[in-house]
Amino acid sequence: MQHEKELLIGVDDAGRGPVLGPMCLAGVLIEKSKEEELKTAGAKDSKLLSPAQRERIVEDLKKMVRDYKFRLISPVEIDTGMGEGLNLNLVEALASASIINELTERLSTAQKQNLKIILDCPSINTSGWKNQLMGYIKDKKLESKIICEHKADFNYPVVSAASIIAKTTRDAEIEKLKIEVGFDFGSGYPSDPYTKKALIEHGDELLKKHIIRESWATWQAIAGKKNNKNIKQTTL
Repeated sequence: MQHEKELLIGVDDAGRGPVLGPMCLAGVLIEKSKEEELKTAGAKDSKLLSPAQRERIVEDLKKMVRDYKFRLISPVEIDTGMGEGLNLNLVEALASASIINELTERLSTAQKQNLKIILDCPSINTSGWKNQLMGYIKDKKLESKIICEHKADFNYPVVSAASIIAKTTRDAEIEKLKIEVGFDFGSGYPSDPYTKKALIEHGDELLKKHIIRESWATWQAIAGKKNNKNIKQTTL
């Protein structure tokens, strides 16, 4: 029975790299005994699943977990953080901590003693990032319960489930934004031809809707070319 009382929290992100749209962090709380059920349902790193596969299993995963939370981090929040001297790893540490705080706030002392928290670490320096994360965790006694690893979304079903929820939540938000602006801007990633085309042809409109991460080099390069073109036109 002791094994069944063990709890796991998994946290992962989706959308760190895009120049358009939000980043999403998600966390799930499960009983350790549910790990095999998550595997059977198809929980694995979201990047290994097609969009259709993710959509097909995400609602089942949500029903299996004890609780889940997510946080959408807007382009404005990302740009503001960067402007204040933060980097994306620290922005993610803040969001991850807020999710962990929410998922653990109602747990008893005994439940926290039987808890393990696993995060897919965004930094090459796992111990340094964990220290940043702990700066925003309310219950400092959780430090010994927290594991920050690379490829955790591949190695732990609970983190895989968080990865899938984060990815499907972000994808849904991207589709809402496309409806709002009235055109398809693709995935939002710099390598996507639809995204590049949208930035060049509709950049001003996307800026007004606060969809662009203005601090990204991809947008700054396009904006710089536009500004240079405007300067040349006004001096002719």
